[in-house]
Amino acid sequence: MKNIGSKLNFIVLALVVGVILLVNVDYDVTPKQNLPIDTGDTAWMIVACAFVLLMTPGLAFFYGGMVNIKNIISTMLQSFVALGVISVIWILLGFSLSFGDSFYGVIGNPFTYFNFKGVTLAPNEDFGATIPFLLFAFFQLKFAIITPAIISGSFAERIRFRSYILYMLLFTLFIYSPLAHMTWHPDGLFRKWGVLDFAGGTVVHMSAGLAALSGAIYLGKRKKIEEKPANIPFVILGTGLLWFGWFGFNAGSALGANFDAVIAFANTNLASATSMITWIFYDRFFGRKMSAIGACIGAIVGLVAITPAAGFVTIGQSVFIGFIAAIISNVAIRITKKTNIDDTLDVFPSHGVGGIVGMILTSVFAKDVGLIYGTYDVFSAHLLAVVIVVVFTLTISYLLYKLVDLIMNIRVREDQEERGLDDSQHGELFA
Repeated sequence: MKNIGSKLNFIVLALVVGVILLVNVDYDVTPKQNLPIDTGDTAWMIVACAFVLLMTPGLAFFYGGMVNIKNIISTMLQSFVALGVISVIWILLGFSLSFGDSFYGVIGNPFTYFNFKGVTLAPNEDFGATIPFLLFAFFQLKFAIITPAIISGSFAERIRFRSYILYMLLFTLFIYSPLAHMTWHPDGLFRKWGVLDFAGGTVVHMSAGLAALSGAIYLGKRKKIEEKPANIPFVILGTGLLWFGWFGFNAGSALGANFDAVIAFANTNLASATSMITWIFYDRFFGRKMSAIGACIGAIVGLVAITPAAGFVTIGQSVFIGFIAAIISNVAIRITKKTNIDDTLDVFPSHGVGGIVGMILTSVFAKDVGLIYGTYDVFSAHLLAVVIVVVFTLTISYLLYKLVDLIMNIRVREDQEERGLDDSQHGELFA
């Protein structure tokens, strides 16, 4: 079965491109009448969409700077290539599985918007009543792009590139899309329970962090672990791009230029700022250096934790979320380092744990319905959703790693790992 692995990716791509071309040959997205769109909302959402796209190159710099010099290009490309792979599969099936007509609140009908059929310039009242439906679909695409890219940091320096491409495709269809449907579709299981996830605490960060943990366990430890970042300025640059793009990620999830977007914007900045300074002072409290890497990881953890809560909490509560998330994720990283789990770039302690903390604190502080307001329904719904997401993602992601490994070896050979993935996978070196 592994003999077909080297040709499988190209064959799949050719078939997908062919289907998109044939099905859409007479498809017209132009509106048939004047549309009741809000030009201000539409303008903001176009900008937010571009902001979120910028996060994936930012992630490439963030990850690329933290690995050793033999793996910079491969690590950065693992993030960057998601822009291509996920964009194509999203049009064909991903969007429909995420936002198509609901099957039991768990997954969308793959034929509802198959190949973007029906995704026009007219607004859809369920998915942004004041913006074109096509814009909503592309805004959601940017979330789907960055999620598998986040996962790649956990198995950096030891995964075959084409195996990773196949895995990210399967992850999008079988893990990301069901979680997006359950959380954000009007008939989704979690949404009907009252689960609040403003911009992707479960859908993006918990799913990526848990799949990263599963991948680190399945692929095993690197033969030689070197905790020596190759380019710290890359990490700082990547953090800045991610922080900038996150304003579109969170404030854009208001789906308009409105009050929710403004509070999400403010909360995003303050949670990240608080988490960053908490991280470095917490390190110093225990006698560790106040490092640039620590400041950058702290900033990212704050952004992760505020994501589900961004539009539901006050400024003071966002500061508290950033403070708590920084301490918990910092401790989680220290604990993980003492185990046999080789999560190369600490994806699970940062995104998985940060996402869980954010989801729980959202249910504590959410305006009018949080635990501090004396209601328990949202809090209990969030706890149950967290458990389900943990079990579902760990189980399915592990099975997907196993499936990819059956089709084509998922891990590079020992000699290729020693040479570095830049050379062995891409024939390129970082000068």
